[in-house]
Amino acid sequence: MDFLVFQYPMISVQAFLDGILLGILFALIAYGMALQWGVMNIINIAQGDLVILGGYIAYFMYLYGIHPAWGVIVSPIIMFFVGIAIYKLVINKVVDRDLFISILATFGISILFMQLMNFAFGADVVLANSDYGTTMLFNNNVVLPNSKIFSAFISILFAICLVIYMKKSKLGRAIRATAQNARAAKILGVDTEKVYAATFGINAALCGVAGALISITFTIHPYMGLPYTIRSFMIVIIAGLGNLPGVAMSGMGLGVFEEFADYILGTEFRIGSVFLLLVLILVYRRFKLSRKREYLK
Repeated sequence: MDFLVFQYPMISVQAFLDGILLGILFALIAYGMALQWGVMNIINIAQGDLVILGGYIAYFMYLYGIHPAWGVIVSPIIMFFVGIAIYKLVINKVVDRDLFISILATFGISILFMQLMNFAFGADVVLANSDYGTTMLFNNNVVLPNSKIFSAFISILFAICLVIYMKKSKLGRAIRATAQNARAAKILGVDTEKVYAATFGINAALCGVAGALISITFTIHPYMGLPYTIRSFMIVIIAGLGNLPGVAMSGMGLGVFEEFADYILGTEFRIGSVFLLLVLILVYRRFKLSRKREYLK
C-alpha cells in the first residue's frame, strides 16, 4: 500500500481530504481542552471519555428511532450539565492545586467514566448509522462519506459560534479576563468560581458535539477515549493556548498525518503512530526549552 500512495496520486488526494475533514473534528475537541487548560490550568485526561459519552448520547437516540444528527443539539446540552457536575464534585477541589494533582484527578474521572459506560452500554463497538451516503470526486476516484463532510461543517459552525460568544457575551469576556489574570479578575468583581464551572461545562459541551459527530462518522466503544485525549493534548502543545487558528491548523495536520500513516503503515499502526508522534514532539519541545535556557545563561 505504501507504494500505491506514491504511484497513484488519487490515493494521496483521498488520504489528504479524509485527513482534513478528520482534523477539523480533532481541532474542535482540542479547542475545548485549550480553553479549560488556559483558564483553569488543568490538563483534562478525561477529555476523550467526555467525547465518547457524548457519542453514546447520540447513539442512544439512534436506538430509539431518532436520527443521530439531532445528537449535535441534544448531546452538548446534556454534556454541559455533566461538565458542571464534574466541576462541582471534583475539579473545584483541585483547580488551585499543582498541575500534577489535576492530572491524577482527571485520570480517576477517566477510569470511572470508562467503567460506567461499559456498564451502561456494554463493550461492543457501535455506530449510529446516519445514512448520509457518499460524495464522489475526480471522476469517482475519490470517495468522501457525507457524514465526514457534515461533521466538518458542524465543527466549523460550533467553533465560529463559540468564538463570537467569547468575544461578545458578558460571560465570554469574564472567561477571557480570568484566563489572563484570575486574581485581578476576582478583584474587579468577576465570580471566578462561576467562570471555572462555565468553562468546564463549555468544554464538556464541545466534547458532546464532537462525540455525536464521531458516533455517526466512526465507531465508538467505552475504552477508546484515550486516543482522543492524546490527540487533543498534542494539538494544544503544538498550537499553544488561546491560539484558535493554530489549533485548527494543527488539528488538520494531525488528521492528514494519521490518514497517510494508515495508508502507508496499515490500520493496525494508526494509533501507534499518533503516540510515537507525541513522544517525538515532547522530546523536541524538551530539547528546544533546554537550548533556550542555555542561551539565557
